[in-house]
Amino acid sequence: MDFKVKAGSKLTGEVQLPGDKSISHRSIMCAALAEGTSVINGFLNSEDCLATLDAFSKMGVSIDRTDNKVVVQGVGLRGLKKPDSDLYLGNSGTSMRLMSGILAGQNFSTVLTGDHSLSARPMERVVTPLNLMGSNISTNLEGKPPIRIESSSGLNSLSYELPIASAQIKSCLMFAGLYTSSPVTIIEQLQTRNHTELMFKKFGIAVEVKEVGGAIEIKVIPPESFLATEINVPSDFSSAAFLILAALITPESDITLKNVGINPTRTALLEVLQDMGANIKVSNIIKEYEPSADLQIKSSKLTGIELNPELIPNLIDELPILFVAASLAEGKTKIRGAEELRAKESDRLKAMSNSLNKLGVSFAEYPDGIDIKGLNQEFNSSNSGLPYKAAVINSFDDHRIAMASAIACTRARNESNIEGVDNVITSFPNFLDTCRRLGMEIYST
Repeated sequence: MDFKVKAGSKLTGEVQLPGDKSISHRSIMCAALAEGTSVINGFLNSEDCLATLDAFSKMGVSIDRTDNKVVVQGVGLRGLKKPDSDLYLGNSGTSMRLMSGILAGQNFSTVLTGDHSLSARPMERVVTPLNLMGSNISTNLEGKPPIRIESSSGLNSLSYELPIASAQIKSCLMFAGLYTSSPVTIIEQLQTRNHTELMFKKFGIAVEVKEVGGAIEIKVIPPESFLATEINVPSDFSSAAFLILAALITPESDITLKNVGINPTRTALLEVLQDMGANIKVSNIIKEYEPSADLQIKSSKLTGIELNPELIPNLIDELPILFVAASLAEGKTKIRGAEELRAKESDRLKAMSNSLNKLGVSFAEYPDGIDIKGLNQEFNSSNSGLPYKAAVINSFDDHRIAMASAIACTRARNESNIEGVDNVITSFPNFLDTCRRLGMEIYST
């Protein structure tokens, strides 16, 4: 499937976006291992999250799903059963890395596989520390899937400093820490998103988080068991980011996104865009275990910035759309410390450089970042002086590249095409409908 994109007029309206992908994954995992019945409201029905749900169903967990409500009959920490076949996780790196921690502590062996994109992603980053805990896990010779996990009689405690800022590695080890006899400590020099810490606490799992010498230490105290609960999943900020940028760069726009997750370890993009001059109002804040709020966004003149590298872990998924913001800003934007982009569903530095090049943007790509010279978009009227030239853009089968490029092309002078957008359903299944409700002209072909 491809996207066909035309420049549109002002964006208006109020929408509720799908549930948060990261929280949906973790809610299924914790609910499956809990004692009793958990109810998950606002679950994201995307291919990635459904892959997690399907994997636990194949390990004997009873799960009922009606629209975005999921009811999980937990089997307890040691109640999972050996699946009849390999567990296929599609495109979901979160599923594969986090489930590796859970399955490392089971008394049966498993094999985790994925599609061609997931099969090219590095997995030694979780395999190495899990083997230090006494597991027996292997990948192919290049450190990539499939992941083969042998049965375990128990895992050893571990104190481990993350070699890269990664919430997936941290979360993998936290889940593995449920199967040790003494606490597991993970140390991160830059704080990553803390959805697993908050989810564990919501389920009553003891987690201690403290700052020590500028680093963050997360200690998981292994429970004998923990009880089911009810989870309300807010809208996904990473999905909201595409619509936030669309409104900012389209003249005379004014939109409201309802009940968006505003976890402070996740929303660095808000801070960055506001530094660039974005008019974004946060209201109706709900302070649950995961905070949420309504976001009102109005079109804004943006200026380039030098991004603080310490913010990278908390906007890693939003960097593709930030590149688009930078390309329309006044002046230059400098981004460094983003080498992790090269290990995502695609090499996102290379992929977004390709998109910017097709659109006529000047940039310089580096091993860990990019300099982008903004086109200094004018806001004289809705469709006068459109900044980009029309383009045919390769998404590299990456959902975030596809969506970021589509939003950019709403400011192109003629019709553009984004090729290979099937994977958008892995994170934002109703992306097209939502865009059109707000006034964008993006269609599937």
